[in-house]
Amino acid sequence: MTMLKIENIKKHFCTEEIETIALNGVTFNIKEGEFVAVMGPSGCGKSTLLNILGLLDNPTNGDYTLLDKEVGKLKERDRTLFRKGNIGFIFQSFNLIDDLSVFENIELPLIYLKVKAKERKERVEALLKRMNITHRAGHFPQQLSGGQQQRVAIARAVVCNPKLILADEPTGNLDSTNGKEVMELLTELNREGATVIMVTHSQHDAQYADRVLNLFDGKLVKDENIVM
Repeated sequence: MTMLKIENIKKHFCTEEIETIALNGVTFNIKEGEFVAVMGPSGCGKSTLLNILGLLDNPTNGDYTLLDKEVGKLKERDRTLFRKGNIGFIFQSFNLIDDLSVFENIELPLIYLKVKAKERKERVEALLKRMNITHRAGHFPQQLSGGQQQRVAIARAVVCNPKLILADEPTGNLDSTNGKEVMELLTELNREGATVIMVTHSQHDAQYADRVLNLFDGKLVKDENIVM
């Protein structure tokens, strides 16, 4: 089953006198359950593409279908509503809320979805255990190591059981040991049924994927399956 399909996606950014073309006619499909890495040099459009796939932004032109719904032209409120529960986003910078504890950061998406308190507690506690950070539940992000912060960010991204997980350089701020743990977690989530799309500069991390999309200058220049 096709999870998402984009056709001739373009994204332009305009300032007073300058127009920048970040994406220029990108087309591909991703099947349910795939693990896809998106690679390319800095400035090639990788993060812009991920933001569009994650409904953080709309394309300038082109069509984007996700879970059989055309989402490429949704207004911001409708994008937000569709994103909740369907998409989990993992950021390189962790993007945790400093004033909330580890438990509260993970719980927040469930509050937005109006999940009852008992179920929220059960889901968060299960993820704290899985991520090996139960002992950090009452701590704040600034009290954690980089690896612990990223595990909190992953837990928050998956607490709603999203069908699609997007990760933007998930190991970029981590040492090799913590990076390996994060990649193994993403692989486990993929094996459990989640579709994963990851932007990365790392050839090592890309080896965890089933398929690699290579961008250059806003265009898809190579789409290849990984043979293990």
